[in-house]
Formats: sequence, C-alpha cells, structure tokens
Amino acid sequence: MKKSIVLIGKESVGKSQLIRSLTGKGAYSEKLKGTTINVQSYETDQYRFIDTPGILLETDSLTSKLALNEIPDKDCVILVISATSIDQDLSDLLPLVQDKPGVIIITHWDRMETVIKKEVLQKIEQELEVPIIKLDARHISSIEKDEVFETLTNPQTFKKAKVATLVKVTLKLHKSLFEIPVLGKFLSLLLLFLPALIAVNFANFIADNFYDPVFNSLSPILNIINTFPAPINHLLGKDYGIVAMFPFLVLYALPTVFLFAVIWSLYKTSGLIDRLTVTIHQWITHFGLAGRDVVRIIMGFGCNVPAVISTRSCSTCTRGNSISAIAFGAACSYQLPATIAIFAAVNMGYLVIPYLIILVTTTLLYLWITTSKETKLLSSKLVINHLDYLQWPSLRSIIAEIMVLVKEFFTVAFPIFLIICVIAGTLNWLGAIAALSSLLSPVMALFNLPAEAVASVVLGSIRKDGIAIGLLTPGWQGVKVPLTSPVQVLTVVYLAGVLLPCIVTLTTIIREISIKFALKLVLKQMITAVIFSLLIAWIGFILF
Repeated sequence: MKKSIVLIGKESVGKSQLIRSLTGKGAYSEKLKGTTINVQSYETDQYRFIDTPGILLETDSLTSKLALNEIPDKDCVILVISATSIDQDLSDLLPLVQDKPGVIIITHWDRMETVIKKEVLQKIEQELEVPIIKLDARHISSIEKDEVFETLTNPQTFKKAKVATLVKVTLKLHKSLFEIPVLGKFLSLLLLFLPALIAVNFANFIADNFYDPVFNSLSPILNIINTFPAPINHLLGKDYGIVAMFPFLVLYALPTVFLFAVIWSLYKTSGLIDRLTVTIHQWITHFGLAGRDVVRIIMGFGCNVPAVISTRSCSTCTRGNSISAIAFGAACSYQLPATIAIFAAVNMGYLVIPYLIILVTTTLLYLWITTSKETKLLSSKLVINHLDYLQWPSLRSIIAEIMVLVKEFFTVAFPIFLIICVIAGTLNWLGAIAALSSLLSPVMALFNLPAEAVASVVLGSIRKDGIAIGLLTPGWQGVKVPLTSPVQVLTVVYLAGVLLPCIVTLTTIIREISIKFALKLVLKQMITAVIFSLLIAWIGFILF
C-alpha cells in the first residue's frame, strides 16, 4: 500500500508546484477520507501526495486540523512554509501538525537565501527535532529531490506546537500602486476583471469571423439530421440538439476558457493574483467572501463549471457564498456573448455597461442580504498578514495551470454539455418547453414585458445562450419578441440570466456539494432575481 504524504501550508506558498516538481505527475481530485474536504492527489510508485486547500482564514486551520485527524499515524506530513515569513508561518501552523510525523520544507528560498542565517535554521531544526529542507519549488535540483524523498522514508514527529528561536527576517516589499488607499483597490478590481473582458471579447471576435463558415459547413448535416424521425432529430439537430449547439461550444466557450486560462496562469504564477486579492480583501468581507474568492467568481465569466470546481480551495466558511455568486452573477462564455448579441440586434449596444453594473451591484446585494453576520465576521479574519512578492512566471508553471483549467472543461463541463443537450432536446420533443412557456406567458406582464419574452427566460434557464435563441430566433415561436424600450431589454436579459443557474452549473453544484445545498441556492436565487427584476422594470419605467 502506498504511503500518503499530506501537504499543509498557507495559500500561495507553493504546495502544488512543489508536488509537481517532485513527482512530475498530474493531479486528480478526491474527497479526503472521513471528511468533506476536496484535495488534489498525485501518485508515484511509492507515494500518494495529497495537496490540501491552502490556509487563508482562521476557519481553514480548523478544516486542516480535521483533515489531519483522519491521517493514519504511519503516514507523513510535509509542512510547507515560505522563506519570506518563516516565524509567522511556524507560529500559525505548528499547532496543526503536532504529534504527526513529518518534515518542514521552506519554499521561496531563492528570495531569502542571502539574508537568512543558516545557523538560525539549524537551531530551529534542533529545537523541533524535525528535518528542514530549503528549496525553490519551481526549480528543484536532482540532489534536492533525492534529499526530500530520503527524508520522507524516516520522518520525525512534530513534538512542539511552537518554537522559541526566531529568524526575525522578512522580505521587505516596495510599495506599489496597489497599496495606495482606494486607488489600489479600484486598480486591483480592474485587473481582476480584465481577463474575463479580454477572453469574452476574443471569443466574440472569433465568432464574428468564423460563425457563418462553421454554421454553413454544418447546415447540410443539420438538414439531413432534421429529416430523421423524432426524437433523434431533436437530440441531434433542431434548436437544442448536440450538432446544432456545436458552433456555440467551439466559437464561444472553448476560446473563452482557453484565453482566460492563459491570462489567469500568468497572474497566478507571477504572484500578482495574491497582491490583488489581499488588496481588495477588506472590501469583500462585507459580503461573506475573502479576497481570493473573487478570483474564483471571475473565473465563472470563462466557464461556470471550472469556477465552481475551483471553490474546493475556498475557505470552509466562504465556499457557499462563492458558489452562490458564480451561479448568480458570473455571466459565462455563453451568457455574456448572447446578451451582447441581443443588445446589438436591437441597436442598443450602449446597454452593455449599464447591464454589467447592474449585474455586479445586484450580485453583491444578493450576497449581502443572504449572508449571516457570523460568516461576514469569519471571512474578515485573514491568517496571511503579508503581501507576496512579484516574480517572472515560469513557463512550466503556466502550462500546468492552463492544463488544469482546460482539462476540467473537457472532463467535467463538456460531458455535462452533451447530457444537457440531450435533456433539452427531449423536453423540446415532448413539448415541455413550449407548454411551460405558454403557462408562464401571462407572468411576463408583471415585469412590463410582452408575453413572447417568456421563451428567453425558459430557454435561458436551461442554457444561457438560450437567452438569445428565445429573443432573436423568430422560428422558435414564429414571432420576434416586440421589445420597445431599453428598460424592457435590460429587464428581460437580466431576468433570463439570473433567475436560475443553468442546468450545467446546477448539476456541477450538486456533484460538488449536495442536492440540498443546490435546492436552497435555487430558491434564494429565484426570489432575489424576481425582486431585482421587478425593481429594474418598474423603476426604469417610472424614470424613463
């Protein structure tokens, strides 16, 4: 049986990079036995390395403690600390690993090698009676790798929860624009949203130039498929079949996810993401989030599925809010292009900015209303009390980060995409979508919308590109929706976009958390979306 090596450390200390450098293997996700904690596992011939979520808030320490309690005594712990904050990391983390066999690995050693006295580290090593290995996780030599594996064969027990000897050296960082009050926070938010904006615009550029050729090349196939007997024609062609939806996948979702992954990996491997999220943290805690959670939410603008999966590394107390924000306000690579297409079709392209402002504002209000005071308090307690340094990103690290996001898209999002196409095609064949639209048509009057707008709401709840199909495809109901004012356009795209998370996102949430959590989320989101949509519709009607 393989020996398990569990890595414990603060967020951004380099645990994942360390394991990749040691093993050269890719990760697979699993729940740690006896807990609800998702971890990344890497297997070699002798060992199974388990990368636990990084510690960012006080509650994460409790989570890690529960995880460690499930580890058999024969297994080993690697306590990963940063050379830039040795004293603080040891103070925070030693109590978690007390009485466990293990080793200490100090990362980022290349940054502090010339300023930290090795004699002091030797004294700490003697005091703790646990081996200490110093290295740069991005560039581990064969000698260092051998030293790590040799140490793991005979780990020593962490007998002390604190150490008397102090290094008394920290990395002094030059202040940047991000530390300027107010300006730094606005700049951080801008840079955080920039990857999503670039990725979506890139996808729109690809679609504008290649949609017609791709669609025209598929038209002969679709024409043949649509002659097949039901339900085959509905499952493969018609409005929501697999082949009919293929252009949306290739031209919108895939380019968005890929470019987003490239930019995001640059942010992450350079240390910029840590600087940005620490800067905005105090603003975000009022909504039950930590600064780092904004990263996962903005990932949803590429694809909601990898974004929801990435919340595995969120703090225990903020993961639910992060998922809620993704489901409510992260307009994915289907939703945002579909919304922009609607604005363009009705010659109201100027509505993009007001729409995004409304979406962000109502998402924050939604979190603020539905988050308990206890969660807001817990999310404000950062364990990390220093800013990480910026560095040139490693090409190997960039490729690894890109591969993780793209792999999750193809292994999780794509299969669900196919399943939902089958479900939607079946519902369309059975007439369920048309019947539901007919049933809900009178409700549209409450939002000052024409009855025909219901198609967009119903289809948008299945897949977010359905917002455009319901509004801009005359053939779907034989009528083009008569929207007469900017307020009506904003109301319908908002209601269709946020009333429900799409089935792909909802399915992922059920798999990641539970069906109970998903049902509660849906209920809260529906109620809040209806209230906000009514306010947009009638305040807009009165004012304009």
